[in-house]
Amino acid sequence: MTLTDTLDLAAVLVFALTGALTASRAQLDIVGFIFVACLTAIGGGTLRDLLLGRDPVFWVSAPEYILLAAGAAVLVFFTAHLFESRYRAILWLDALALAVAVSAGVGVALSMEARAVNVVTMGVATGCFGGLMRDVVCNEVPLVLKQGELYATAAFAGALSALVALQFDLSLAVALIAAAVVTFILRAGSMVFGWTLPVYRPRPPR
Repeated sequence: MTLTDTLDLAAVLVFALTGALTASRAQLDIVGFIFVACLTAIGGGTLRDLLLGRDPVFWVSAPEYILLAAGAAVLVFFTAHLFESRYRAILWLDALALAVAVSAGVGVALSMEARAVNVVTMGVATGCFGGLMRDVVCNEVPLVLKQGELYATAAFAGALSALVALQFDLSLAVALIAAAVVTFILRAGSMVFGWTLPVYRPRPPR
């Protein structure tokens, strides 16, 4: 198993946990848990692979990704009640999943010799779209669209940091670790310290 495969597997697991916890907040049945968990787990990676023309899509050639996501959903179905604040758990798990998924997306794009702009774009897409699908399906305000929060920006900075690391002749492993660390630090800083981007404030008409 390659480094990017390992990162994809980790991202699938953690995103599946966030999807199942979101399903618990929506009070879905076990089938709903599995559906939302799988959608969250493979959504970003599927979009990435389709855009890159990767054939077959990662989870089609390796069904263990789906089995892992479904297993995580079943586990959460029976244990979600143990979490005192499921929303807080979702936020932190999502931050971790975002960091790992961005790194995985960058790694896959680099392995397919994509151009620099596409490498960054695939990192952002892999990190953001699974969570976006999860929140839309469960009628939650998507984290990626919440006012001023560093989410897509964190993913962008993380993906870009991998390219910068490679420009300094660092190894691929170091570059992908840098992508994950930068993404997580920015996302965590947004949650803990309130780091935000400026938001549009319309001026009153004259």
